[in-house]
Amino acid sequence: MNPRSLFLPIFLTVFIDMLGVGIIIPVLPALFFDPDAITFATGATHEQRSLYYGLLLASYPLMQFFGAPVLGALSDRYGRKPMLQLSLAGTMLGYVLFGTAIMTQNLALLFFSRMLPGFTGGNIAIIYSAIADVSDERSKPRNFGLVSMAFGLGFILGPTLGGILADPTVLSWFTPSTPFWFTAVLTLVNLALVQGLFAETLKEKRSHAIRLGKGIANILTSFRSPNLRVIFSVVLLQALGFTFFTQFFSVLLLHKIGAGMKEIGLLFGYVGIWLVFTQGVIVRYLSKRVVSRQVLTFSLPLLGLFLFVLLLPGQWATFFLINPFIAIFHGITSPNLTAVVSSQAGHDQQGEILGINQSMISVGQLLPAIIGGWLNAIHVHLPIIAAGFLILAAWGVYMGLFLPGEKEMAPASAESSP
Repeated sequence: MNPRSLFLPIFLTVFIDMLGVGIIIPVLPALFFDPDAITFATGATHEQRSLYYGLLLASYPLMQFFGAPVLGALSDRYGRKPMLQLSLAGTMLGYVLFGTAIMTQNLALLFFSRMLPGFTGGNIAIIYSAIADVSDERSKPRNFGLVSMAFGLGFILGPTLGGILADPTVLSWFTPSTPFWFTAVLTLVNLALVQGLFAETLKEKRSHAIRLGKGIANILTSFRSPNLRVIFSVVLLQALGFTFFTQFFSVLLLHKIGAGMKEIGLLFGYVGIWLVFTQGVIVRYLSKRVVSRQVLTFSLPLLGLFLFVLLLPGQWATFFLINPFIAIFHGITSPNLTAVVSSQAGHDQQGEILGINQSMISVGQLLPAIIGGWLNAIHVHLPIIAAGFLILAAWGVYMGLFLPGEKEMAPASAESSP
């Protein structure tokens, strides 16, 4: 198969998927922290809102922790395409139910509508598996960077559209539920694109035991294997740190400078432009000159340091100066870290290894949502402080444990080959 023929459907699939994810970013904080938010009684305290906000954010990765490894294993058994379609169908239904929950002010349905697509939301792991199917070690960072570039494009339009579609001052019939109806339609288009354009990449099917608790088993397995336990510790710490940032940066903006949904959406769209530039230019440049193991030695610490810088400014304009650096260093880190993880397994294990990777990321998204709600109730700066420390901890583990362990293994790894 010509890998280039696969890139268009993959790019469009991830772009539309992330457009939908980005749309909700400016909406959720307003639903929970606006004193007149329709989701809660007007008398709810800030602490109660923080708790519910954190639990709702946690519900998606909690279910993804159990569901993503199952979809990853099933994609090794039945193919990437049918599992991707199943994942997108669950996502579409989740958005429909989320919009309904907002309209009916049903908190229980709001939670269920995040849990359902969380369980079926293994599409990114499947996409990475498909790319790994048709990539060699040298091209993996560049090809994984394509996914991150689609992420960035989704973030350019997604948050901006979300802020506009939820604002009744733009059109009188726009409500906080409008972005979710729009996203459901986009996901239906995504399903049609996968059906028509996505070519199956799995050459040899491989059966894995399918268990609901496979996410837990994956964690235990990864920490028993010497070549996996350290790199997955890095993945976990990096995911914990960056999730604290992504889930609570909007809350920081709302509380610190009074930013509204449109303003938050515009800032995230601006950051998305820098993320696309990083993936389309910087990552491709680095992939031809520096191996992934070396890239992470500088991208991780710089990402952590710039997260701390977010706490310094008090003016809206300064965030437009700082956030591009966060986008650049995260944009460099993400595909290269995935490439290092992928290089730890053979071609017949890509679905399984990237399913484990998604399990670690899910745990990394779950804990900040729970802990961050409590930290935010104490002080709005604490989730961002936690983000910076955890990213720097990931760098410390990588430099202190993973790289020395790599040198003690084979004298020349596959990744370092020309």
